[in-house]
Amino acid sequence: MSSRDPWLDNAKLLLVVLVVVGHGWTVLPADGVAARPYDFLYAWHMPAFVFVTGYLSRTFDYSRGRMWRLVRTVLVPYLLFEAAMALFRVHVGGEKLEDLFADPHWPMWFLAALFFWRLLTPLFRAMPGGLAVAVLLSLGAGLWAGDTLDLARVLGLLPFFVLGLKATPERLEWLRGRVPAAIGVAVLAGIWLLSAYTDRWASTEWLYYRAQYDEFAVSDTRAAVTRLVIIAIGVAGTCAFLALVPRRTTWFTGMGAATLVVYLFHGFAVKGLEYAGYTAWSAEHPWLGFVLVTAGGLSLSFLLAWRPVASRLERVVDPFGAAERKMKEAVALTVVAEEPGSLPPMTAGAAGHAGAVGEVAR
Repeated sequence: MSSRDPWLDNAKLLLVVLVVVGHGWTVLPADGVAARPYDFLYAWHMPAFVFVTGYLSRTFDYSRGRMWRLVRTVLVPYLLFEAAMALFRVHVGGEKLEDLFADPHWPMWFLAALFFWRLLTPLFRAMPGGLAVAVLLSLGAGLWAGDTLDLARVLGLLPFFVLGLKATPERLEWLRGRVPAAIGVAVLAGIWLLSAYTDRWASTEWLYYRAQYDEFAVSDTRAAVTRLVIIAIGVAGTCAFLALVPRRTTWFTGMGAATLVVYLFHGFAVKGLEYAGYTAWSAEHPWLGFVLVTAGGLSLSFLLAWRPVASRLERVVDPFGAAERKMKEAVALTVVAEEPGSLPPMTAGAAGHAGAVGEVAR
């Protein structure tokens, strides 16, 4: 675990917490207390999440091991949880869903996007001017990209992923220190002020990077300029956030490894609130509803990321990985037992378990 960068784990955990809180706000009335905080958050927190994802994807290649890991940790969870969420929404929420798997349903779009972003990684990592190409693809996506496999969002948010791919530890050093942190506070304050006017110069829908331009009552030129502005705001907010993330090991640093667990399981709680009528209740108690859902989102995030909980849920998220770890543990036990002068059974089992844990940590 000492090889992990606490700054990245801190950023991952804080960002997934913001994802949960932001999704929690969707069960509140759209024009209520959460409207402005929601626009403020969505102006930069998903761009930051995608940027960090790109930064952590820099070593991906088309080797057999990397491709298997992509299937195991992204495609398999997508298929499992897309089906599980669909069953929950249909049988508990009474919803009617179409195009299952082909059109990723909330909140599974991120896994579908991540799968394609990873496949594009070797191409963009080596491409001169790759960031400019990604921006052009994002602008063009608003003209023709549709919902199939959520291609509109895959391309719409691509600039942030490529920006993460192009980043290096040296380039990110300029975010360290008191001066960048002070600038970060000022930038986020500016985005907060701007969020009061989101509906005047754009709309909340723009912040999702999924709609085609013809859904807005503006020309294609105006739409492209609007998306450019939103991308610029997302980049500024991303840098501001990262400048404020603690670089030292904190009490929640270790939870950063459970980002996927938090992301995949929180949706059931959010949808459950919606089906329970929380929107109508919060309309009658606006501030109390806002405080409760925000506090609940924070609590749920840390609960799911808490190691005793996350370690058990990881078996569902990554069943093949869990099976591989079990197999390695069994092999380690066999090797220890067959060695001359091997330890007594109880001690040998502990030694094998320790070896398996060490392998997982690496």
